Amino acid sequence: MATALVEPDAQTPRESAPLTSGRDHISRAEGWRRRGPLLPALIFMVIVTQIPFIVTLYYSTQSWNLVRPGSREFNWLNNYVQVFKDTQFWTVTLNTVLLIVGTVIISVVFGLIFALLLDRKFIGRSIVRTLLITPFLVTPVASALLFKTSLLSPTSGLLNYALSPFGVKTDWLSEYPLASVMGELVWQWTPFMMLLILAGLQSMPKDISEAAKVDGATSFRLFRELTLPHLRRFIELGTVLGAIYLVNTFDAVYMMTSGGPGVASSNLPFYIYQRAFLGFDIGQAAAMGVVTVIGTMVVATLALRLIFKSFSGTQEAV
Repeated sequence: MATALVEPDAQTPRESAPLTSGRDHISRAEGWRRRGPLLPALIFMVIVTQIPFIVTLYYSTQSWNLVRPGSREFNWLNNYVQVFKDTQFWTVTLNTVLLIVGTVIISVVFGLIFALLLDRKFIGRSIVRTLLITPFLVTPVASALLFKTSLLSPTSGLLNYALSPFGVKTDWLSEYPLASVMGELVWQWTPFMMLLILAGLQSMPKDISEAAKVDGATSFRLFRELTLPHLRRFIELGTVLGAIYLVNTFDAVYMMTSGGPGVASSNLPFYIYQRAFLGFDIGQAAAMGVVTVIGTMVVATLALRLIFKSFSGTQEAV
């Protein structure tokens, strides 16, 4: 009895080929063609940032004071040793830390309060929001001059005029120089924190808060258990961005107090400016600049890693 041979059915599905995308077949030339439009921006960034930093590294190894022509010589890392031995440098570093931390914390607190108020519906909310945003749109030099001449002046300042019924008449820029600069920066940066936190509030699902209210949660507990954890990543982002920008604060210090009295209100950028353009010590100013950049990069890298973890969802809000 012959056995019939069963031929494979033509409709039987064959083993499918692995899926491939067009990206797998992009040649090296095609890749460079796609990256080509980005090259001018990359070259510009290298010229503007990296080359000056390399030149600064070179100057930091030179004993070079413009007051003494012909004294320029290579002195290895002695400038860095002198920087770390300089007591005024550590005073200015402490001033910089206090200025940044104080400004950021106060700005975040006020920004949170204003954001919570603007998240509610009331008549004229758009006008109030526009008025609260205005300080962030003012030029930093103009706002510093406004505080110096119109608000904190010992003779014609509005603050002394408002406090005169209580017997208060103070030269704020001389007696409280660092606090005066911090106040101007808080006025300027509170709107930024407010906008960032307000965006976080408006992205919060309303059904969760409504369900919590139905369950009998009080307003304070609702804020502590739901609102604040949701706003954590936005507050962290505003803190990091504000701190990175405030490290470079120069105009407010220069226009309001010029770093004085002494170095009571100086920060690192202004102190480096004094060493380079008033003391003409190019070598030590370059060394201070390198130390400041390295310290800022370390702190910013750690802070940005925390932010990336928060936004990627790998770290849940407590």
